[in-house]
Amino acid sequence: MADNKTENTLSSDATEVRAQKLKMLREQIGEVYPAHFHRTMTNAELIAKYENLEPDVETQDVVTVAGRVYSSRNSGMFMDIHDAGGKIQIFSHKDTTPEEARALLPMIDIGDIIGVTGIVRRTKRGELTINAQTITMLTKSLLPMPEKWHGLSDIELRYRKRHLDIMTNEDSKLRFQQRSQILSGIRRFMENDGFMEVETPMLHSVYGGATAEPFKTHHNTLKLDMYLRIAPELFLKRTLVSGLTDKVFEINRNFRNEGVSTRHNPEFTMMECYWAYADYEDIMDLVERLFESLALSIHGATEFPFGDKTMSFKGPFKRVPMPDAVKEATGIDFLAIKTDEEARAAAKAAGFAVEKDWTWGECLAFIFEEEVESTLIQPSHVTHFPKDISPFAKEVPGEPRLVERFETYCNAWELGNAFSELNDPEEQRRRMVEQLEQAHARGEKEKQLDEEFLDAIDQGMPPAGGLGIGVDRLIMLLTNAPSIRDVILFPARRNKAD
Repeated sequence: MADNKTENTLSSDATEVRAQKLKMLREQIGEVYPAHFHRTMTNAELIAKYENLEPDVETQDVVTVAGRVYSSRNSGMFMDIHDAGGKIQIFSHKDTTPEEARALLPMIDIGDIIGVTGIVRRTKRGELTINAQTITMLTKSLLPMPEKWHGLSDIELRYRKRHLDIMTNEDSKLRFQQRSQILSGIRRFMENDGFMEVETPMLHSVYGGATAEPFKTHHNTLKLDMYLRIAPELFLKRTLVSGLTDKVFEINRNFRNEGVSTRHNPEFTMMECYWAYADYEDIMDLVERLFESLALSIHGATEFPFGDKTMSFKGPFKRVPMPDAVKEATGIDFLAIKTDEEARAAAKAAGFAVEKDWTWGECLAFIFEEEVESTLIQPSHVTHFPKDISPFAKEVPGEPRLVERFETYCNAWELGNAFSELNDPEEQRRRMVEQLEQAHARGEKEKQLDEEFLDAIDQGMPPAGGLGIGVDRLIMLLTNAPSIRDVILFPARRNKAD
């Protein structure tokens, strides 16, 4: 075993100490980063198998495990190693561990990854332990770990060095495990409901399907400017036209060159689906069933904590038309207002600053955002949106200024957006041309009409309900995360020099 003389020759700088130990290990054992090492079981499997092992009992079972060293006591006699599934204590003593294995202990630092073969026992204090027979250095860590119990206190550093955040923060680790569980739950629910998953392009020659600023790139071979996807909507509708399936969905990454906030990231995950021969009310039922199933999967109940609130994903959710919600909040009856001028006048009279060219529907939507959104804490479907801001939805029968559209809100956040999809090709073209003219008037000169989509709609798309769900925000709610960056493994951030 290495003696105190060896210890005293090492530098006082922690990083330099590790570099010196690496050099010594290479001289003593040769390969410090071996390509091959096989466990007989994970820590989680070990914990489960010996769950009922009594205290102060030693088995004759020899196992091989591996993990990162998180703590070391009594000069390495006791070490805790962690893998993705749990912690196991390692015991190295002269009565049970050969000299060759114990000679490695002074070279092992917290953060190193080791493999251990030994006999399973449970200590008198009830700690599941392996009496080490062999110890193998698998990875020498050249940087110290953050202090285990406090982790990374700098929140920006947590996002920049997510590997350290997860390594030292059990809440972060659990949250990303739950994210995976939620994504799997969405996929499983949709497939069980008869939806077929497809993949649509992320590079678009014409951007559309939502109103957003795109990221632009260039394809060298095709000599073509292209855009990162802002929404998969138009391709998914073309899939519906094809007759491949009546129920299609995609869990997709979208990219929008816009602001960053606690609820916005330039790249984000959505689940978007289209259901032939269904309408927006069928989609409302789908959302409620999906949300309820995810809450049960993560929490085992439809009620769960978020901050200082208790959320309930038990359907049915509250359903309220937008004009009714605005009337209740402000007293303004938009359905009784006939013209754009009257709408602007009513809004101004109530103290709202509206633009001089805003339409009836834009005034209604603005006041809703100002006065109603913040009150929607429990899950709610807001229905009957203005047609002015909803170019892909069918009109409400008897009220042509409104469309069969709803957005699902919770904690005052929009989680989902759904339509009874417009499938009249002439009306679709008229609305898209109007939307294009508005975009050009705002200075968006690169915006183009998607003629390939319009050609597909001319072929005939069945009546359908469509839905987009902001998966990251949904995960925020289900995992009690205050910021979208807490649920995105590697969120967008400024350069260190900025």
